Amino acid sequence: MIPLIILSGPTAVGKTKLSIELARSLNAEIISADSMQVYRGMDIGTAKITADEMEGIRHHLIDIISPFDEWNVTEFVKRSKEAINEIVAGGKVPIVTGGTGFYIQALIKDVDFSNEEDTSVRDELIRTADEKGSEFLYQMLREVDPESAEIIHKNNLKRVIRALEFFRLHGKKISEHNKEQTVDNSPYNYLYFVLNDERSRLYERIDRRVDTMIDNGLVDEVASLRNRGLDLSYVSMQGLGYKEIYRYLSGEITLDEAVYILKRDTRHFAKRQLTWFKREENVIMFDKSRYNNDNEILNEMVELYRRKISGN
Repeated sequence: MIPLIILSGPTAVGKTKLSIELARSLNAEIISADSMQVYRGMDIGTAKITADEMEGIRHHLIDIISPFDEWNVTEFVKRSKEAINEIVAGGKVPIVTGGTGFYIQALIKDVDFSNEEDTSVRDELIRTADEKGSEFLYQMLREVDPESAEIIHKNNLKRVIRALEFFRLHGKKISEHNKEQTVDNSPYNYLYFVLNDERSRLYERIDRRVDTMIDNGLVDEVASLRNRGLDLSYVSMQGLGYKEIYRYLSGEITLDEAVYILKRDTRHFAKRQLTWFKREENVIMFDKSRYNNDNEILNEMVELYRRKISGN
């Protein structure tokens, strides 16, 4: 079986720095499992890793498509498989890192989405959202799949539509499908690490990250995208940081309100990410508050890899 390491966790927990150290220790390359860092020209709001921060470690699935294009789980799985094969062929270890749990699950369980190409249901749901609002669609989801509604934010229209679309196409809840996918039928010999921290410290880092984004020019970045013709109808512009600043630039809210909403919604997002990871099977949790430093976590991860995968 193909060896694979997953390093995930909530936003702002410190995955990027640790992934670099892990990659260096294991002679690895990194595949991004971030649904926003694929977009070119969207750097500040996605906290995209810089060339300097990569420290010579090769990264895949970063800066690969235009923000006018749509990125989805099917494309992620396809391109990740290609990257994994390339990395292994080169004698290195693939590390998938990022916070999009649904993408990671689809990859390690080799979920086939090829039978979901019928866009008529999706188009109908989008029209319903346009006519009656996203809240109407969210209430539809609560009726047919209340468990999914608990972990999907009502403003995450893309995922609400995805869950309703799955129910319409398959006659079953996507929450039930996700539970079935926890059965270990992966083509990979994988270790699934999830980094976590005390909630107060995580939320403090989220707030600082948002402040840093503003200081580094997030408003100018969103203004540039807006001037290119991107608006909130594009999937890329629905990302945290972009839709809030877009509303500010459109005169709907003040900058202070945009920053407040962004911090609040990012904290909520981190909480939903943790809910997802805690429900996954075969996850090895690393709570940063229980370690003196990240180096202790790194050493434990490396030892687990050598003992359970490489055999060295």
